Amino acid sequence: MTAPVLVTGAGGYLGPHVVESLLDRGHSVTAVVRPGSGATLDPRADVLEIDVLSEEFATDIPAASGIVHLAWQDGFAHNSPAHMMNVSAHFRLLTAAAAAGVPRIVALGTMHEVGYWEGAIDAATPTAPMSQYGIAKDALRKSLAQAISATTSFTWARCFYIFGDDRRNNSIFARVLDAADAGKRTFPFTTGTNKFDFIEVSELGVQIAALFGAPDATGIVNCCTGVPVSLADKVEEFIAQRGLDISLEYGAFPDRPYDSPAIWGDAERINEIVSRASTS
Repeated sequence: MTAPVLVTGAGGYLGPHVVESLLDRGHSVTAVVRPGSGATLDPRADVLEIDVLSEEFATDIPAASGIVHLAWQDGFAHNSPAHMMNVSAHFRLLTAAAAAGVPRIVALGTMHEVGYWEGAIDAATPTAPMSQYGIAKDALRKSLAQAISATTSFTWARCFYIFGDDRRNNSIFARVLDAADAGKRTFPFTTGTNKFDFIEVSELGVQIAALFGAPDATGIVNCCTGVPVSLADKVEEFIAQRGLDISLEYGAFPDRPYDSPAIWGDAERINEIVSRASTS
């Protein structure tokens, strides 16, 4: 019997969608979640409760056909000290997995590794992160590329702005819903002019599952749509689609200094991988 795919962070925002997509593609999956997380996952998956950043897990990694490493603390709090404090534990886990003979590792990255950039991001775009989140992810990517890429099929899935399943995240879309639930008629907002690459969380799950099944696709792969949309347009669309009785108060907050006027991913490679997976 083929060993399962280990999905760390399976109980988080993105995890259930990746687990489901891997199962739909015929993989067996062990969903790794925090003890007592109470995560609701696809019943086809086995569930393992353990702290993935513990020495215990790193020294006794279950047999696996590969790892999809999604686990990350404080992903929506870009300047949390937890980002850099945990980098060594992530590195210990994934290098131990490679040393144990796990043949395929896909780890979740972020466009915030790049920092301020105008235009499309591709695998060769230089990185200059401007938040603790981006700095930590960039450091982990570079360290893993040096440590395991010569012996392991290693891919860094660089993700962009995720939305959908909005009751389970801490994005601006979730905050708009919370404000509407509280009866507020206005929502303090930035200028909203910045353009980003928004990807729906279930679509991202499909992309990552397809990427796992493409061991030849190593290095950085953008997981995105390749289409820049202004933040204002996306949030206004979100409000209209849900019939929310709330309006945006433009200019109430300053734009973040590390957000560029327009930034998106070059989606050519991921589109080819997903297309290939859909015909296999």
